[in-house]
Amino acid sequence: MNSMTGQSSDHSTTRFWLVVTFVIIAVQVVSQHLMGRIWICECGYVKLFEAGVNTPGNSQHLFDWYTPSHIIHGFLFYGLGWLVMRNKPITAKLALAALIEAGWEILENSPIVIDRYRTATMAVGYTGDSILNSGMDMVAMIAGFFFAARMPIWLTVVIALGFEVLTAIIIRDNLTLNVVMLVWPVEAVRTWQGAL
Repeated sequence: MNSMTGQSSDHSTTRFWLVVTFVIIAVQVVSQHLMGRIWICECGYVKLFEAGVNTPGNSQHLFDWYTPSHIIHGFLFYGLGWLVMRNKPITAKLALAALIEAGWEILENSPIVIDRYRTATMAVGYTGDSILNSGMDMVAMIAGFFFAARMPIWLTVVIALGFEVLTAIIIRDNLTLNVVMLVWPVEAVRTWQGAL
């Protein structure tokens, strides 16, 4: 009887944290709608992948060159959940990861951060994400989270480094450079990025 009660309790806990995660994602979407973000690209169609970086379609479609950064967010947020919520179920850690990602997606699409991107980083024409792109950023983070939860740490680290190197080579930007340039812009990096 006790094992059945335990299983029922585990299922309710899992369900609870999944509902919390979905509510967080819904708050992200509704908040961005209330902020005036557009649902899809102003071009009127949806692409699977936008290859341009400083183009009107960047951050407007399903995936782009910044998708790997959001996958790395998932790696990092899983690591954080593992550190601070060791005895909690993976769904509780997922809710924490979704909360951080949603907070960033809302902040990233606020006028103050959009202006900061335009003045301090290579994203000169950045106007913010479409709601679709922002939602897919959350999906990429969740994919990274579950990858990190199931794969060896060494493989997760190798893939994160691979993503960082690949995007640095292809678009002269990545998660590390994005954070550095947003927080403490380096003129030499900006010049190098602008030469693309």
